[in-house]
Amino acid sequence: MQAPAPTISFVHAPDGARLACAHAGDGPVLVQAPAWMGHLEHDGSSPMAGPLMRALARRHRVVRYDPRGCGMSDWLAAGAGFDAWVHDLESVVQAAASPRFALLGISQGAAVAIAYAARHPERVSRLVLHGGYARGALVRDAGAATEAGMLVRMAELGWGRADEAFRQLFTTQLIPGGSRAQQAQFNELQRLASSPDNAAQTMRGFDRIDVAALLPQVRCPTLVLHSRHDRRVPFDEGRFLAGGLPDAEFVSIDSDNHLLLDTEPAWPRWLAHVNEFLACETATSNHAQVRLLLTERQRGLIELMAQGFRNGQIAAALGLSERTVRNHVSAIFDKLSVENRSQAIVRLRESGFGARSRAEG
Repeated sequence: MQAPAPTISFVHAPDGARLACAHAGDGPVLVQAPAWMGHLEHDGSSPMAGPLMRALARRHRVVRYDPRGCGMSDWLAAGAGFDAWVHDLESVVQAAASPRFALLGISQGAAVAIAYAARHPERVSRLVLHGGYARGALVRDAGAATEAGMLVRMAELGWGRADEAFRQLFTTQLIPGGSRAQQAQFNELQRLASSPDNAAQTMRGFDRIDVAALLPQVRCPTLVLHSRHDRRVPFDEGRFLAGGLPDAEFVSIDSDNHLLLDTEPAWPRWLAHVNEFLACETATSNHAQVRLLLTERQRGLIELMAQGFRNGQIAAALGLSERTVRNHVSAIFDKLSVENRSQAIVRLRESGFGARSRAEG
């Protein structure tokens, strides 16, 4: 099933580059640092990006964008490199996201997400990384220079050709377990998404990524997932990534694919882990949002309200008059956008208030 065409808007990076952005779904904000290749206009029919977007948008407002030199963003990728990619994420977040959000990084997008989370710990609530690495191919293995140079040269020579033979090499690394139809779809997406020069320049940047020193600076809970038989990024790089993060959970995925397909058995397990991890943040986020809405006095009162205390009991516990409590309760109804006490209690309990006392009771 192909997703409807997204509504596209544009954000300007600090150097003036235009970045194409889109969002889908409702709920807590989840920003995706883009994995190369992508094209917002065609991602709905992509064998990887389409199912991923539709699955995540069922529970979140997913904010995505095409990286510079790719898709619907400016193809004049002058200045493209790791710092520019992080600045681009900062520009998109500033324009489209909430003050605090979860961040998803897949493949090369994981390093960009790590750098952003280290620079802006107050913004990132949770981090999900799949198939990622902290060290590019030339950083983790100096002996890989010959192979890396060959791949870049192949991109320069054959990326834009109608013949898909050159692009098939990259596709085979990314989704070796894909069907012929899925691989053909991705071959065509690569041709549409970038020019030969931009593809080569971007690949050179990926090979030199090094965010290993930033890993200890990431303070939010992180879920690291990696395919056990990944041909693009070694499995041990996923373990290295998780081992360097202060609060990380590592999940091994039984797959050959660097980018997961929704037709493979590993997909439901991957999605379940991600949904469960992000759901934990939703309750925490709701709790924080409710607290921000209320005064200090009201925050003390709502714990008792969530436990089912009536106005008279709250007044006695806090040393207030019943009239004062009634006034506070009415103000709380307005701030929570509820009409009565029952609705308020449901909202408060969903946000985690009163949980300890109910458990003790």
